[in-house]
Amino acid sequence: MDFLMFLKVIILGMVEGLTEFAPVSSTGHMIIVDDLWLQSKEFLGNQSVANTFKVVIQLGSILAVVVVMKDRILDLIGLGKKSYKVGQNPPAHLKLTHILVGIIPAGILGVLFEDVIDEVLFGYQYVVYALIAGAILMIFADQFSSKRPSVETVDQITYKQAFFIGLFQCLSLWPGFSRSGATISGGVIMGLSHRAASDFTFIMAIPIMAGASFISLLKNWEFITISALPFFIVGFISAFIFALLSIRFFLKLIDRIKLVPFAIYRIVLAVLLLLFI
Repeated sequence: MDFLMFLKVIILGMVEGLTEFAPVSSTGHMIIVDDLWLQSKEFLGNQSVANTFKVVIQLGSILAVVVVMKDRILDLIGLGKKSYKVGQNPPAHLKLTHILVGIIPAGILGVLFEDVIDEVLFGYQYVVYALIAGAILMIFADQFSSKRPSVETVDQITYKQAFFIGLFQCLSLWPGFSRSGATISGGVIMGLSHRAASDFTFIMAIPIMAGASFISLLKNWEFITISALPFFIVGFISAFIFALLSIRFFLKLIDRIKLVPFAIYRIVLAVLLLLFI
């Protein structure tokens, strides 16, 4: 029985890791895999422990993106290796202030409307609508994007582009819309290449997701029980490993396949949710 429960935990970590940073909505997948199939609240004890477990495994995904982007993060905080000689003007590059400008809009709205989002928009029906709305935005972004984007790498991003991508990130406060789907689409519409938009999306996700997750953990600390702790650890490791693989694969692929295949997948997922629910 314990083996079966650990297998379920590994599956949930896998789903979180594979979907958190792909533009397909981890929320929609968790509804199908957990709420409609594995029922983690049954073997973890109750819904509150299950919700806390999902926060913990999300931290595994965040750690994975930190590992993938470690060189860029070190550069942002001033610990990266300089590629220019003393006395030369440093080349244009992404700064910490670009990230700050990008996270402000969603950060403010998230704090102001947290209760409304939790009480209203987490309904299954609204998640399905978000899946479809996000898919439409992604298709529009691919159709709208130029064959020769003005920003090929994330180092060329402007503060104006960072701010507008941050506005698009506000759409991800609607559960099911997908943070990656919203921000990559916004970046492409603002003239970034798909890879540059993805890089900025993943880097920008670290502070806002980590902050939200740690606040949630502080509120629900009592639900990390001794009996549930082994499941939390296994789920965290599973999410970390699968997110690591997913992010690296996605970044190699995104410039070639772009967003439309993911949009089609989202629409299929929305139809499945409608059928099962």
